[in-house]
Amino acid sequence: MRVARSLHTASMLANGTVLVTGGYDGSNQLSSSELYNPSTGNWTTTGNMNVARADHGATVLSNGKVLVTGGYSGNVYLNSAELYNPSTGSWTTTGNMNSARRIHTASLLANGKVLVTGGWNGGSVNSAELYDPSTGNWTTTGNMNSARADHRATVLSNGTVLVTGGISGNVYLNSTELYNPSTGSWTTTGNMNSARRIHTATILSNGTVLVTAGSNGNFYLTSAELYDLSTGNWTITGNMNVGRQSHTATILSNGKVLVTGGWNGGSVNSAELYDPSTGSWTTTGNMSSARSDHKAAILPNGDVLVAGGWISTSIASCEIYG
Repeated sequence: MRVARSLHTASMLANGTVLVTGGYDGSNQLSSSELYNPSTGNWTTTGNMNVARADHGATVLSNGKVLVTGGYSGNVYLNSAELYNPSTGSWTTTGNMNSARRIHTASLLANGKVLVTGGWNGGSVNSAELYDPSTGNWTTTGNMNSARADHRATVLSNGTVLVTGGISGNVYLNSTELYNPSTGSWTTTGNMNSARRIHTATILSNGTVLVTAGSNGNFYLTSAELYDLSTGNWTITGNMNVGRQSHTATILSNGKVLVTGGWNGGSVNSAELYDPSTGSWTTTGNMSSARSDHKAAILPNGDVLVAGGWISTSIASCEIYG
């Protein structure tokens, strides 16, 4: 990349390029954004965001624009949101969220709205809100049953949203809950076998959700588990070879899941593959650089782009798995 960054976002655009926004360069939060072109392997700068931010959310809307939400800048928790227009390469401000938040989630719903949940603004947040692209406005929706930050949200095949784990104050959570867009309400579902934050949650081709690793406050976890929507239950699956948090998990075209990097007292360069047909993990090639708080995006040809992250400071390096 042209700029070293961690705690950034990476979004696949409709034209096949990858938009990277904001983050932290080791000293300051960033307003810069850049585009990766898979056909050339090059990065080009694009318009700066109106507000520098890290630990924000980025969601590709149905109209192809990218909605960036919240985060933090310096010591300020942000409620601002802005839109990137790929056709012009420019950013415009849109409606402010009702609550400032970082380390939240932002999920595109089947109706085209964006659900933002939880986060941190000096304490864990239980509120959720909806962005309507047709109006540019935010409306509050039902509060989660538990305040949580550093959690994960996954849109399921039936349109509901599964929220998993995170931290509430100083308590690491194993609780999970489901958001119903039709009613705007939350219901608790089965507890995970392990409390965890800064984990991953990936929907598999069979509709189950694979949760991997993270931290429980005492250990960097190797454990992984599967959520079955039809029963609301979690089952343990194979352990990873390396404990980690702040990693990435990407579903490949063959249905396997690639986990890269992360942190377990230092940044990690290892990568491993989960095979849903066997429930087991196998190591694959190490990355050239250890990294945590990086981002991964699957490219149109099925390769995986890994960008930026942290070693002892933010890094600009990128690499391709495929």
